[in-house]
Amino acid sequence: MTVNERIEELRLLMKANGIDVYYVPNEDDHLSMEYTADHFKCKSYLTGFSGEAGCAVVTKDFAGLWTDGRFFTQAEKELDGTCVTLMRMFQEGVPNALDYVVDATPEGGVLGFDGSVVSAAQASNLEVKLKAKNASLKSDMDLVGKIWGNERPAMPQEKLYVLAKKYTGEDAGERLERVRETMKKNGADVMVLTALEDPCWVLNIRGNDIECTPVAYAFAMITARAARYYIDAEKVTPAVAKHFEKYGVTVRPYNGLASDLKRLHNKNIWTDLRSLNTVLYAAIADDNTIVNKPLPIEKFRAVKNAAEIRNIRNAHKKDGVAMVRFLRYVKEHVNDGDMTEVSAQNVLYAYRAEGADYIEPSFPTISAYQANGAMMHYCATDESHAALKPEGFLLVDSGGTYKDGTTDITRTIALGKLTDEEKRLYTLVLKGHMALAHAHFLHGTTGNNLDILARQPLWAIDIDYQCGTGHGVGHVLGVHEGPHSIGWGMRRTPAVLEPGMIVTDEPGVYLPHELGIRIENELLVTRGTKNFYGQFLHFEDITYCPYEPEALDLSLLSDEELKWLNDYHANVRETLTPYLEGEDLAFLNKVTQAITR
Repeated sequence: MTVNERIEELRLLMKANGIDVYYVPNEDDHLSMEYTADHFKCKSYLTGFSGEAGCAVVTKDFAGLWTDGRFFTQAEKELDGTCVTLMRMFQEGVPNALDYVVDATPEGGVLGFDGSVVSAAQASNLEVKLKAKNASLKSDMDLVGKIWGNERPAMPQEKLYVLAKKYTGEDAGERLERVRETMKKNGADVMVLTALEDPCWVLNIRGNDIECTPVAYAFAMITARAARYYIDAEKVTPAVAKHFEKYGVTVRPYNGLASDLKRLHNKNIWTDLRSLNTVLYAAIADDNTIVNKPLPIEKFRAVKNAAEIRNIRNAHKKDGVAMVRFLRYVKEHVNDGDMTEVSAQNVLYAYRAEGADYIEPSFPTISAYQANGAMMHYCATDESHAALKPEGFLLVDSGGTYKDGTTDITRTIALGKLTDEEKRLYTLVLKGHMALAHAHFLHGTTGNNLDILARQPLWAIDIDYQCGTGHGVGHVLGVHEGPHSIGWGMRRTPAVLEPGMIVTDEPGVYLPHELGIRIENELLVTRGTKNFYGQFLHFEDITYCPYEPEALDLSLLSDEELKWLNDYHANVRETLTPYLEGEDLAFLNKVTQAITR
């Protein structure tokens, strides 16, 4: 069926089930907000929009796709020719999707959705608002799944594996004890783990159920004396079974969590209703008390220990080697005339895969030439890609997952001749990037407080980028991790930056249908001076890859900024020299030599 035919089929099912408005989020049954298995991509199946953010809403006479500024250009292209209207989130005059579904539901009407992919907190909020207009919810209606039918991809069945203590710094027993101590302090009898990363972190296991993200579709329940892990049994190898036995972990069926929740009575159950789906929430008896607040595991994951930090630095050295070899390859071969976005990214995939303990890309590489760079999450394919020319910019956003760490880096590569305007914009992005990297701040500061450092050079010329400046990065987990981030505005929940957290620094310029420029490194939050005023913090740059000297407008850089740039390049050269040789080493020395006016 075409997109328009799917929308019409959905409307017929809505009418048959007495539903006036139908809501289709991007999430899976763990409420993952970005990357999910193909089985859960109902929003994409329904609308044809393949981006990993947003939601869809359908009424009898309207179909809309909400997504943020990272995907506007992509959505324009993919929705073209369909009956689906692009709703540009956070733009003037565009309502919030959840406000819209309430407003669109008529008096006495019905709003429907699949409750397994909508949080209990969200459903409760909708229910309260609908009650004011005598309207109601139907939260057990997976109508898109009915349309998809037998063509819907099956749930993934990839095997689990154990991540050794030499990589994590703690064994599963130590991590379970940390969780149980926190439960005791908070008066919780039971903790329910629904976020995909949380059981992986606690139990030192990883999976491969989502492309480029080493997690498994599983839930967990922890008490003072027991730990239950809910997963399809065929994913558990003998080695993992032995690991679970050692740490007292009982394996239960993936769909068994709801029935086990029903058996709980008079318990204090710690769960975050923002990440517990509506179906699971309905299984909890009323005589229990819900401890509704963020689970401590998110913070545990975010603050890396000494072993994790040591391993992450090592992963970045391997990544830096791959990137330097890639930069040399692209610059030396772009004149051959047969290089494309796809062939270039394939070279990078190959170089990165040569690194020791490499697992997979940490996300699909974004290899975007000139105008394609304006689409923040552009994906070149064999069927649709651009040829590279010895002029302009190639934006490459990529990363790797190794057993010792996860990387995320963006370089905007000068392929040849650049215009003065391209150099100006590149330099302004780099100024913001360096300003954030050199921030010195007191403990208690959040990413919201620091974001302006990266944006100010662009705001000064009335340019902005419609996304955050940085995100946390998991340790051999998701490349995007909370609770911390670098961003601004009320739509971002602030989290205090703590020593041991890793956050990206990635300002950019995105001129639709013209060009995209992004520069991204990972930063480690470290301690500075502690005095009368408090604990000062700063960032350590743990990404090792040169910038583009030929893309600079030196007139825009201060002496201090030029020193920052030269010091960074000297550190990259010193760090990577032991791992490179021959022409690759000569290239590194050339592109990291001191820049003078």
